[in-house]
Amino acid sequence: MKSVFTKTGITYLISLAMTSASFAQVVPVIPMDNSPFGQVSATANTTANIVTQLSISRIVDMDFGEMKGTAIAGTVILTPAEQRIAKGGVLLIPGTAETAMFTIGGQGSYTYSVTLPPSAHAVANGVNNITVSDFKSLPTNTGNLSDVLTLNVGATLNVAGNQAAGNYTSASPFNVVVNYN
Repeated sequence: MKSVFTKTGITYLISLAMTSASFAQVVPVIPMDNSPFGQVSATANTTANIVTQLSISRIVDMDFGEMKGTAIAGTVILTPAEQRIAKGGVLLIPGTAETAMFTIGGQGSYTYSVTLPPSAHAVANGVNNITVSDFKSLPTNTGNLSDVLTLNVGATLNVAGNQAAGNYTSASPFNVVVNYN
C-alpha cells in the first residue's frame, strides 16, 4: 500500500507495505575520513656488506733471460707457466728466465678479472728498442679469489734481425689491473 502527500512543494511517496524486517536492512551512511581506499603499509630492514679491498703487489719482474740474435728476426715466448720458447732467428742461452709474478688479495670466493697490457710495451738499450707483446696470465684473466692468489704474467719478446747486443730494460713498468666482477 502506498501513500502520497505533498508538503512545502515536495512530494513524498511512502510505502506502507514495509515491515519491521525491511528497516533492519537499512544501513546508515557514516561519514568517512579522506584516506585512500585500501591503504596498507609494510616495513623493511637495510643491510650493506663492505668487501675487502682488492690489492695487487709485484713480487718478481719479467725476465726473458739471455739469447743470441741472428740476421733473421724471431721471438722469445715466455709462457705464464715459465716455459721459454724461441722461434725464428733467436737462439736461447741456457739460464734463468722468469715470468712477472704478482699476488692478488681480496674477498675470498669473489670473482675477479685481470686486464693485461693491450698493446706492445717497449724495452730499450740506449737507442735500440725491442717490443714485448701478447701478454698472458696464469691463472687466466678471470677466476675466483681464495683470499690471496699468485698471478704469473708472460709475454712475447719480438727480436729484430741483427738486433744490437746489450741489456734491454723498460723505461716504465707495464700495468696489470685487477677488478671485482
